[in-house]
Amino acid sequence: MAEVKNMLSPMSATTINISTSPRARRSLVGRLATILLLAFVIGWALNRVAQQLDRNMRPAGFVRGLVQGALMPAAMPNLLIGHDVVIYAEKNNTGVFYKLGYTMGVNACGAVFFGMFYWRLKRWRSRP
Repeated sequence: MAEVKNMLSPMSATTINISTSPRARRSLVGRLATILLLAFVIGWALNRVAQQLDRNMRPAGFVRGLVQGALMPAAMPNLLIGHDVVIYAEKNNTGVFYKLGYTMGVNACGAVFFGMFYWRLKRWRSRP
């Protein structure tokens, strides 16, 4: 007679260690703290530069749009806690050239960020 395997029988117990080591946690916390500190410094610098440029009556052009667009994502931590960060020259800009530079800056920053993210994700998946 054929032997029937009981599907409800207990399986062998295996343990999976899902906790991370304290060193890995410190490394992650250190990275996050560094990123937040850098973002706050960039936000502070953006405000100071904007104040100086607003005193100057020259309109914002392509290069300023490129810089403000590239640094715009770094302003998010400041905006989340309620600090007003100047990320766009609304009134005193050259029009199309400023907007073109701003758009290119935002897209370049996104391409670098997401490019690094997907490159890192690909490295993690290729690990044995």
